Amino acid sequence: METAAVEVVDLVKRYGAKTAVTGLTFTARRGAVTALLGPNGAGKTSTIEICEGFRHSDGGHVRVLGLDPRADSGALKPRVGVMPQSGGVPTGARAGEWLRLMASFHARPIDPELLLTRLGLTSAANTPFRRLSGGQQQRLSLACAVIGRPELVFLDEPTAGLDPQARMATWDLVTTLREAGVAVILSTHHMEEAERLSDHVIIIDRGAVVAEGTPEALTGGHREVCFSTHARLDTGSLRSALPPGTTVTSTHNGDRHDHVVRPEDPEGAGPEFLAAVTAWCASSGVLAEDLRVRRRTLEDVFLELTGRELRD
Repeated sequence: METAAVEVVDLVKRYGAKTAVTGLTFTARRGAVTALLGPNGAGKTSTIEICEGFRHSDGGHVRVLGLDPRADSGALKPRVGVMPQSGGVPTGARAGEWLRLMASFHARPIDPELLLTRLGLTSAANTPFRRLSGGQQQRLSLACAVIGRPELVFLDEPTAGLDPQARMATWDLVTTLREAGVAVILSTHHMEEAERLSDHVIIIDRGAVVAEGTPEALTGGHREVCFSTHARLDTGSLRSALPPGTTVTSTHNGDRHDHVVRPEDPEGAGPEFLAAVTAWCASSGVLAEDLRVRRRTLEDVFLELTGRELRD
């Protein structure tokens, strides 16, 4: 059995004069969670819809479970689960009835009652879809995506609008799917979710892969010193007081200035480095608020690679 659940090679997708995907290449493994991340307009939705067989490509090679997602769509449908970001259920359908109907289309479905219980939907089983809360609708869509025991499941913003308890239940279900050997393609803007769940992360911008790897490899385990001030800093002076290779970045946030001081050595933000930062603040008359040492996160990497400006 092939280990790759999804293979994308030199994928191209155009909409008129605009090229949304420009030579995209990646692989998603079986039994692993692969996060496909990118800002709005990066091309990830087009890529996922091509992999799901909903759109055609304008170039490149795509294989899903070894098959062509459009030419072999009939063979793939029983093996692939899709959770859309919204909709997909008739507004008048009752949650329990709809899930039992979805189960009837599969040879070895998960028990619908078990899924309703696991996702906290038992009390809403007799409620029409239109009367469910946004979070309940999300959880029902997730249940429909996994009811048929798929080999591969596409999850688009699976925890959007969920409260913390429902989010944890969803994360637990994704972990259970991975442990059962299911390949999960996760598209999310929730960086903590991607960092927590993913075995492999692919960051896309302007239709191309700009970085990929495990969350640990992308973040580098880098420790850094963070603090805030109410006034601008002389970052050049601070940098000169610290070991060579140290970087200092500052952002303005309302009436605060947030600063990140990162040594060249990933593990370099130890006691001596922290003391050097606070000593400079003291000698410069700077009050450092919310001072802390933290590890670099996936969100930090994402913003560094794709920028902080808003996208349409």
